[in-house]
Amino acid sequence: MRLRPILGMDLYVSKKGAITKRWYGAEIQMDIAHHLSIWGSLRDNSWNGTLLRNTYFPTATDKLYGARLTQPGFLNNLPGVQYKEANYGGDFSDSRGGIALYAWWGRIAVERERLQWGDAQLSSTILSAHNPAVPMVTLQLTPCSWFQFDYFHAWLNSNVLDSTYYYQERYAEGETKTHYRPMNKFMAANMFTFKPIKYIHFSLGNSIVYSERNVQAAYFIPIAFFKSLDHLMTKGLGVENQNSQVFASITVRPTDHLRLYGTFYIDEFKLARLKPSNKENNPVSYVVGFQWSGWPVNGLSLKGEFMRSYIATYTHSIQVLDYTSNTYNMGHYMGDNAQSLFLQLSYRPVRSLRLTLDYTQDTKYRKYDYVRKNIAGTRVENPIIAQKPFSEKIWRNDELKFRAIYEVFNNCYAHVDLIYNNARAFTPASARIEGEDRGWNADGTSRELAGEDLKTYYLNKFTPAFMQGKNFTAVMGLSFGF
Repeated sequence: MRLRPILGMDLYVSKKGAITKRWYGAEIQMDIAHHLSIWGSLRDNSWNGTLLRNTYFPTATDKLYGARLTQPGFLNNLPGVQYKEANYGGDFSDSRGGIALYAWWGRIAVERERLQWGDAQLSSTILSAHNPAVPMVTLQLTPCSWFQFDYFHAWLNSNVLDSTYYYQERYAEGETKTHYRPMNKFMAANMFTFKPIKYIHFSLGNSIVYSERNVQAAYFIPIAFFKSLDHLMTKGLGVENQNSQVFASITVRPTDHLRLYGTFYIDEFKLARLKPSNKENNPVSYVVGFQWSGWPVNGLSLKGEFMRSYIATYTHSIQVLDYTSNTYNMGHYMGDNAQSLFLQLSYRPVRSLRLTLDYTQDTKYRKYDYVRKNIAGTRVENPIIAQKPFSEKIWRNDELKFRAIYEVFNNCYAHVDLIYNNARAFTPASARIEGEDRGWNADGTSRELAGEDLKTYYLNKFTPAFMQGKNFTAVMGLSFGF
């Protein structure tokens, strides 16, 4: 058994002021009889700074969404969290852990962890661990050296209220208060990984996000093709089915120094959409990248990654079936109709010191809700996925980051970051179509902002106040047991 304290603090300083992040907690790991593993951790986190205080933001909406560095709408790679209200910024806790029964050929576990599947350096397009940790049942089998099987069934957080599910509180004498509960939301997924030769690995898998009153036993079948099961249970009712996906990943190592990889996520696919006469595009996303390391200088590496995600990828016409948990996208943090370029040069001159230089260019194009069109019960060409993807940008952020991280002693790290970023918004030239996000009224109806008002709307929607515009930020931090 091992019990380890966790303690750390980061200080962000720019011309806009200073922000501190501190965290503390502990983690425990234990092994019983070489077949039972138990682990757990708790980290209490807090953000504090001028641009995070309630007094900086004039309205209730601004206080709720402005006083944060991460929220579901922001397009950055910071881990998603659920905040506790605080007038100086935001607090949140992160509790993870589990229990697993294991042998040399596999493991089965009940755990609460972040979901991460797919090969990537910056962010995976399948499961990126961008959303908060969720409870799940997991299974992993490795019966031989050339094959691995992974499966999980997770309990997601829908953040969608169910008007038929509530309880009442004795609020005052003769008065009750109704508390509505969120709709249930679950996810099942599997992945088959094959390693036919030493230098090639490829994986195939599928998943389903579903919302029912209770978990469905069919989705506990590990090797199932979930879309087929979904059709069996919903098609005869003439109702909308659940949200299923398929994905694949491949890694190739032509030499000991070079690794090439690609990950492909298919939200919805029809062969008819590949015809030139069909304006619709399949909602898919992909990441391709490389890593060159160890030559000609030992300790030197170069990484590159490119991501593209088409319109309506990760979204659904039924809100509760979006590819999200706690409203955070479970795939790439940029979401749909977006692209990302990432380059990193890394050098380790000595064992305890690592120097990195990163460049990231993130671009968001026209933003739509996935609305469906039907005429007299017959589905016609969908105007959303018939739009040209990557045609008009509405937001972009360029970031150049230098980091020096030094291991002071075992599990104690000090780091210094120097970051330049330029986050700005743009106004599309074309006319708005139904379902396009160009601003919303307080009652949820759409509005059509234009010019500087629309730029301000997009900038506030996608970027925290501390990172808007051109910024040079210095970050200093020290952590123990992180």
